[in-house]
Amino acid sequence: MKVNIYLIKTKATKEQIVEMLSTLESYIKVAVDIDQKILVGGGVMHADCERILIKSGSKQRSIWGADWYPKEKRVAFGSLINIARQVKKGVRLADPMQIKDPKVCQKVEEIIRARLEI
Repeated sequence: MKVNIYLIKTKATKEQIVEMLSTLESYIKVAVDIDQKILVGGGVMHADCERILIKSGSKQRSIWGADWYPKEKRVAFGSLINIARQVKKGVRLADPMQIKDPKVCQKVEEIIRARLEI
C-alpha cells in the first residue's frame, strides 16, 4: 500500500486528494490544528498525521483527529488521538474517541472543508 501524506496549509489540489485517497480508498485520515487552521491528511493512522503537525510546530493540545469522506462530503469526528484531549482523571466518556465539544467539531469541520472539499 502506498501512503501519501500531505501537510495542507491552503486548498489541496485534486491530485493531492486523489493521492491521499489512495491509502484507504474511500476516506482520508486527517489531523487538524485548529489554532493554525492547517491539516495533515493521508496516513494510515491519525497519529501519522499528528506527528507531522507536531514536527511542523503545532501544539498537541490544538490537534484533533477526524476522517474526510469526499464522495459523501462528510466529516467523522472519531480518532484515538482525541482521547488524550478529552479524558480527564476520574472522568469517563461513553466514547472518548469522538470529539465532544461542538465548537471544536465546528472548527475541525470548517478547516477540513476549506482545505479538502472540491
